[in-house]
Amino acid sequence: MTFKYNNVYIENTSTVAGPYEAKGPLKKYFDKTFDDLYNKEKSWELAEAKSLEDAIATLLKKSKLNKKDIDCIISGDLLNQITSSCYSSQKYDFPFLGIYSACATSCEGIILASTMIDSKKVKKVIAATSSHNMSSEKQFRNPTEYGAPKPKTATFTATGGATILLSDTKSDIKVESSTIGRIIDLGQTDPLHMGSVMAPAAADTINRHLTDLKRTPDYYDLILTGDLGTYGKEILIDYMKTEFGTDISANYNDCGVMLYDLDKQKEVLAGGSGPVCSALVNYSIIYEKMKKKEIRRVLLVTTGALFSPTMVYQHENILSIAHAVSLEVVS
Repeated sequence: MTFKYNNVYIENTSTVAGPYEAKGPLKKYFDKTFDDLYNKEKSWELAEAKSLEDAIATLLKKSKLNKKDIDCIISGDLLNQITSSCYSSQKYDFPFLGIYSACATSCEGIILASTMIDSKKVKKVIAATSSHNMSSEKQFRNPTEYGAPKPKTATFTATGGATILLSDTKSDIKVESSTIGRIIDLGQTDPLHMGSVMAPAAADTINRHLTDLKRTPDYYDLILTGDLGTYGKEILIDYMKTEFGTDISANYNDCGVMLYDLDKQKEVLAGGSGPVCSALVNYSIIYEKMKKKEIRRVLLVTTGALFSPTMVYQHENILSIAHAVSLEVVS
């Protein structure tokens, strides 16, 4: 399902990044960083909530707005009961919609906010997300205390909080269209190879977006997936060629590859993942390049593994999804 929008614009963004992300190549583009995974809190979960709270505060300050100017916040994260989103958002008393699409959450938030604004039900909506390396790894994989080694195909959950303010007030960048993803199951079962799990969902959404709008990949200056990492990135390129006869390699990249220096930061293995991974890239360097008109059309495709440890323990397949959002510089 693909939507076109007439009156949805990006008013501002904010990014708060953790210590590993601050060591990467995008540090200068982040609004704020912190150098300890506890973020001056007593638990990793509270540290994640604090990063998102700071991102919301930063967005309001940059936009010269206060909480009464915001109609609604839409937010999601990886933790049970979207804990970080709830604890950070309640401090601002916004009307709140909590969502979950795993690492595809940021684009889901943009789609929901854009649809509400385009229908003229609201005027200003914050879409937000967060993740934290330790809180997410503790919940989804081996207990972090074990220090269990991981294969080179594993990705590294990014730490931080990020927000985007969408509005009906005209600005330099608009949300032009979006495509809602479908749940994809290709029989993948390895929780330490999320690139292979999510690449087919990304391919399905990209193909449907291009088909629905009668476009080719070169319509966009950049096609950017969320967090497939080095292996998932190559799988997606091959899958698009094999299944759909479409070559995206000329103008395609992945946020999980861009967020870290993969040559120096060996601990991140195949690259970044987590809901905030794509948001930290899209709301920092990509947003800045679009404001400077260095790139004019970008297709964001956030990818999520709908991963339940319980279902994996029961030997069930890991499902995946991808949502797409098209951003364009206003002529």
